Amino acid sequence: MENEYELVHSPLSGKISGDSVTVEVFIYRGKDAEDEWSLEIVDHEGGSTVWDDTFKTDKAAFDEAMLTIETEGIVTFLRDPKHSLN
Repeated sequence: MENEYELVHSPLSGKISGDSVTVEVFIYRGKDAEDEWSLEIVDHEGGSTVWDDTFKTDKAAFDEAMLTIETEGIVTFLRDPKHSLN
């Protein structure tokens, strides 16, 4: 029997749309309370951007996602920015 690592997903996770692009924000951590939150953004083709750093709170991870979208643009997260389809 394999040990599976259980994840807790933040309620702040979800889809974000802008500039004719939709991405999904995943904020998660291990089930252990001392684990920090990880941030991942996935585009409509399954391309994934994962932050190397972790965050003390899920709100801090969400704020980082929103700041990056605001400053760099949501198309930053597209695997192929020429194909910005929802």
